Order: sequence, then C-alpha cells, then structure tokens
Amino acid sequence: MKKAFKLTLVVACTMFSTSLFAQKFGRINSQEIVTSMNEFKEAQTKLQEYEKDLYAQLETIGVEFNTKLQEFQQSADTLGDAMKQLKEKELNDLQTRYQEFQQMAGSDMQKKQMELLQPIQQKCLDAINEVAKTGGYTVIFDMAAGALAYIDEAATTDISADVKTKLGIQ
Repeated sequence: MKKAFKLTLVVACTMFSTSLFAQKFGRINSQEIVTSMNEFKEAQTKLQEYEKDLYAQLETIGVEFNTKLQEFQQSADTLGDAMKQLKEKELNDLQTRYQEFQQMAGSDMQKKQMELLQPIQQKCLDAINEVAKTGGYTVIFDMAAGALAYIDEAATTDISADVKTKLGIQ
C-alpha cells in the first residue's frame, strides 16, 4: 500500500513538473502596440481638435469677462451704487461661468478620450488574446502595466511582432 502511494506521488510530481516546463510564457508592451495603431493616431487628432474647440469656447468667455472688467473699471467712478453692484454681480457671474465651463471642459475631455481610446484598447486586447491562444501561451505579461518586479526576458517570448502583424501595423 505504501509503495503504491509513493509511486502515485512520484508520478503526480513528475507529471506536474513536466507540465510546468511545457507552459509557454509571453510578454508584450500593450502601450507600445496601442500607440502604433493607426486608429490611435486618428483618435489623437480628434482629441486635439476637440480640445481646441473647448479652448476656443473658454477663451470667448475669458475675452467677454476681460472686456466687461475694463468697461467697469473705466466707468466705476461715474456709476451709482446700484449700477456698481449690478456690474459687479455680472462680473462675478461671468467668472463663475468661466470656472464651471473650465471644469466641465476637463470632464468632457476625459469622457471623449475614454470614448475614443476604449475601442482601440479593446481591439489590441482581442488581438493579444488571439495570438496567445494561437501560439499556445499559458500567460502573457503586459510590461506596460508595470506590475512585475522581475521578468527573465530569455524565459518569455515577446509577442509584439505577432500582435502588430495581426493588427496590420508595420
């Protein structure tokens, strides 16, 4: 009985160590892949145009504020108290509007970035998964995530070239 147990244990350990050595590990830098995709370059252009539009709107509000401020400063001595208060309130409202628009613009910019980049990142991830399955890899380490403390590059295979080929990147 003891011999059978020992024999089973030896066979199990041998099978485990053999299967461990048969596993394939790969590595990739998904950030590098995504930034080399044509879709990413198009998204960057769209983001820059969107940012330019937001900035132009913000600048319009700023110019309006500065114009009204100059008018107020030039005519402050000739205005009555009621009119001064009205102009000061108008300036404060414009300043508040400027700050609110600035915050909304930042939020809108982040939303637009996510909207444009998420499909690109998903396309890259899908290609990585296909290459990993086709290549029989057990694990693919993403070097862009930076979660690894150490990696023996000789023990892993860089699948970046295969993923770029899958995505049609030169």
